[in-house]
Amino acid sequence: MGGPEREAASPADDGADDAPAGERAAPGKETPMAFSLTSPAFDHEGTIPVRFTCDGEDVSPALSWSEAPEDAERFALVVDDPDAPGGPFVHWVLYGIPGHFSELPEAVGDAPRLDYLGEAVNGRNDFDDLGYGGPCPPPGDPHRYVFTLYALDADLGLDPGATKGELEEAMEGRVLGEADLTGTYRRR
Repeated sequence: MGGPEREAASPADDGADDAPAGERAAPGKETPMAFSLTSPAFDHEGTIPVRFTCDGEDVSPALSWSEAPEDAERFALVVDDPDAPGGPFVHWVLYGIPGHFSELPEAVGDAPRLDYLGEAVNGRNDFDDLGYGGPCPPPGDPHRYVFTLYALDADLGLDPGATKGELEEAMEGRVLGEADLTGTYRRR
């Protein structure tokens, strides 16, 4: 978990849209149903507390959601920074979250399979790690961190370590709804 320039560049372009999650359609659906995603740690477009960044404990914030599609079988979560110097930088990929869940606790962890979260599985972020890697932008202007939760109509059957691009490919045609939460973080 590197220093101030941790987000300097994104690995090979995975073909993902550069628009923030709230400004693009979810993979496989023209108009996914919108639902609500919140965190007790920060408000939408508010500052992410240091605890959840590389300058703090670098643990994932608690999240909760409501009004998700009733027929969701699974959820998948992607957290990325659209303001990273090298293009969008992925901080967390998590999938296989059971459809009856409506929240994630703080400090989810980086194990490949998260037994305590049903069948949830960690993917690979752009730090080349499994699990959550908190905000760690270069000094300067604040960066946005977009938490996007997808409601899916089936389990995707992905093994641990899938990238955002692999997840998006597997989600094609399976997205029932989408919820976004954006936080900001700045390092001086």
